Amino acid sequence: MSDFPYIVRNYCPSDFEDYVKLNAEVEELEPTGRCISPQVFSENLGRPNYSPEQDMFVVEIANKIVGFMDVTPELNIKRILIDCLIHPEHRRRGLAKKLLTYALRRARELKVKVAHVNIRQDNAVAKQVLSRLSFRVVRQFLELRLLLAEFHLPEVTHHNYTSRHLQPGEEDKLAQIQNRCFADTWGYNPNTTEEIVYSLNLSYCSPQDVILIYKRDKLVGYCWTRIDCEAGVVSSEQKGRIFMLGVDPDYRGRGIGKIALLAGLACFKNKGVQVVELTVDSENKVACALYRSAGFKTWTSSLYYEKTIE
Repeated sequence: MSDFPYIVRNYCPSDFEDYVKLNAEVEELEPTGRCISPQVFSENLGRPNYSPEQDMFVVEIANKIVGFMDVTPELNIKRILIDCLIHPEHRRRGLAKKLLTYALRRARELKVKVAHVNIRQDNAVAKQVLSRLSFRVVRQFLELRLLLAEFHLPEVTHHNYTSRHLQPGEEDKLAQIQNRCFADTWGYNPNTTEEIVYSLNLSYCSPQDVILIYKRDKLVGYCWTRIDCEAGVVSSEQKGRIFMLGVDPDYRGRGIGKIALLAGLACFKNKGVQVVELTVDSENKVACALYRSAGFKTWTSSLYYEKTIE
């Protein structure tokens, strides 16, 4: 008889309620502010270019799911992103290692070259597990925060530029400017119009969240804002997030990034948002300087770990 009482298998649709319950239980035991709305989980599992039945693996014992490993394929840049969650009562039993063997098998099927995992800087347990699994740190991203209630939006005149919200049916414009802005940026997987459409139609998103910056009739930058989904999290602060902000490479150095940022912050302020957060690559010095000039401060950071697929 096997001394490993756990069963590892592919996710199936009938697992959904247990999958949501596992996330909710872990969030209650170890609060992180993650959204635990079943609708958001359902939308995440339905994202384009992803199949939960092929790309997620669960571990169960006595017919109860106690962990999972999610594999997000990013085939344009030959990588997978891995997200793993094990219930605290079932940790230190080799479950992450067992799940990883399934994830790496999937990675080989997809013919990708690397696997990346992103974790919070202060997650000591995950650091130990990843080191034992031969992952190494390759990048640090900073988590920045601005108390918008204390921020005075300056009067900015920019006669050469205009701004407006994205309209339904213009998702191809956003895909084009986004891919142009972030071409050759570390870790960026070019987006398709289909993916943009899906993201903008999520329950907590809208084309109105995206502000486009024009010079005459030329789209030169944008700011994509989001109101954080924190269902089940008790908080007195409504949070917003600068999801992405980009400037056309041919128009950099002209203050367009600041115009886009201030337009995004004004949008948040009009919605009553008190706190704005964003994530930025620590090696992107220009972006870091822009955000710090607006008053953003580092409150934590995250690390990307990498493992080569052999």
